[in-house]
Amino acid sequence: MRYYSLKRKSPDVSFQDAVINGLAPDRSLYFPESISFLSKRFFENIDRYTNEEIAYHVIKQFIGDEIPIDVLQDIIQNTLYFDFPIIPINDSISTLELFHGPTMSFKDVGAAFMANCLGYFNKNNNDKLTVLVATSGDTGGAVARGFLGIKGIEVVILYPSGKVSDIQERQLTTLGQNISAIQLDGSFDDCQEMVKKAFLDNQIERKITSANSINIARWLPQMFYYFIAYKQVYKQKKDIVFSVPSGNFGNICAAIMTKKLGLPIKHFIASTNINDTVPNYLANGVYDPKPSKVTISNAMDVGKPSNFIRIQQLFNNDLSSLKKLFSAYSFTDKETKNAMRRIHKNSKYLADPHGAVGYLGAKLFQKKNPKSLCIFLETAHPVKFIDIVNETLSERIAIPKQIKSIFRKEKKSIKIKTYQDLKCFLNSERLF
Repeated sequence: MRYYSLKRKSPDVSFQDAVINGLAPDRSLYFPESISFLSKRFFENIDRYTNEEIAYHVIKQFIGDEIPIDVLQDIIQNTLYFDFPIIPINDSISTLELFHGPTMSFKDVGAAFMANCLGYFNKNNNDKLTVLVATSGDTGGAVARGFLGIKGIEVVILYPSGKVSDIQERQLTTLGQNISAIQLDGSFDDCQEMVKKAFLDNQIERKITSANSINIARWLPQMFYYFIAYKQVYKQKKDIVFSVPSGNFGNICAAIMTKKLGLPIKHFIASTNINDTVPNYLANGVYDPKPSKVTISNAMDVGKPSNFIRIQQLFNNDLSSLKKLFSAYSFTDKETKNAMRRIHKNSKYLADPHGAVGYLGAKLFQKKNPKSLCIFLETAHPVKFIDIVNETLSERIAIPKQIKSIFRKEKKSIKIKTYQDLKCFLNSERLF
């Protein structure tokens, strides 16, 4: 498989080079040169496959022969070792829980897959590779955990100061070893822009790649859990719709990719908070990114979503074709809190703010499509937003074992204000 830059101003590369480069030299994202349907027989017999076997069939065309079959199967095994249950909320809406991994975030899947791929590609390389990643919340913790202790790889996580939850911050600042955390006096968009700038800065003296969803090895494996979800519900014989809480739009883009592989999903919904760049684009046809705004669903506080360009590519930049399969809705914090209360009152289910936004998108879509089965993604455990949940629901959340251990550790991070500060840090003799 070859990958091309969406700007078409850089050479095509292999899967390995696309993973290691992260971003193309022309500052654009990589995209696979072809996408092939899976066989009809695969879908007819999907309940006979294990989750690991499903994932192998989904991802193998995007890797080709660059990773041996047995190694790829081990990578998948090391990625999908926890559950992805679907929980009914009512007769027509369910939630897909993606928080049963080590950091209790959906990003555990992509982070683990990418970490294992890079570990394989770098196993015989004596030169260290630096993974530089911007986070609006959950990415940092998932990447830190996924890459912890991997030989030859150093991780630098850049996050906006004061704009992630306490638990999210602890997950990325308490691990030590090969993980460094930097807090920036700014927004997530500022962090993301600095990461992109660093990739192309010839004065940085170390090899850098990204573990954000701009990296294909973080983005593509997110397809796995849509297939796993389909296996659980396809016998209900309903039109299946996914509502995806969306910030940088990597997850919803992976969802749409599954359709290109043949997964029979009726529609996809990008549910956002007041950072409404994409909902506005679908409404008026003008793509106008704006500075991000702070909300209680902080992992979605993105004003300029990097992955939306990939979604446009999937539809040949044809807005009318996109709108046939894809909708996007925006909701306020007040609406989000009311949804959390409604879900808990009616079904006793505790949703985090991001899942609640996904629920709102599902409810809005069903007003005109009442016979569909809408599945919204619960992308993080509510304990990661414990203050918001307690304030909204007056409900005491039990602290899961994955979280308890981090409270005994000291948070360590470096504060910066400018790109020059980041550059100086990256050029320091030792990062850790």
